[in-house]
Amino acid sequence: MPAPMFPANAHRYDPYRTFKFQVVIGGQTVAGLSKMGALKRTTEAVKWRNAGDPSYQRNMPGGTTHEQVVLEQGLSHDPVFEEWANAVNNVADGDAGMSLVNYRRDVVVNVLNLQGTPAITYQLRRAWVSEFQALPEFDANNMNTVGIQMITIQHEGFVRDAGTAEPAES
Repeated sequence: MPAPMFPANAHRYDPYRTFKFQVVIGGQTVAGLSKMGALKRTTEAVKWRNAGDPSYQRNMPGGTTHEQVVLEQGLSHDPVFEEWANAVNNVADGDAGMSLVNYRRDVVVNVLNLQGTPAITYQLRRAWVSEFQALPEFDANNMNTVGIQMITIQHEGFVRDAGTAEPAES
């Protein structure tokens, strides 16, 4: 018999949905967030051969990289993306426009159950903005498009918060 997917909710069989999530940057919940890229890491395989057995190739783990994450937010008056991007590079402040104190931030990602309760939490460590799209492409011929602003963040890894327990569902 397979292990239960949801130990606290044995009646549940369906996995969590991808449309219920929340992102917190520097303690501030991002308003109007519509999309987030996947959390992914890749560890390089290092191939080597033993001199006593040159016909057999072995593999061992090498360096690990963490892929960038893209966040998309509906165009609004929420300044969180722009303020963070400006902490990395603020054109208005000239060559010294980088905040060496505030440009790296921890990002919290909450996967929510259908009741809106955090069920799984990850933290991206020491993240910073490498790309900021302030305005989308505008098209006066398309009335059915929502304006999206976007940031691409680099980070130094992610960890799951073991303190976020599976919420009991009724």
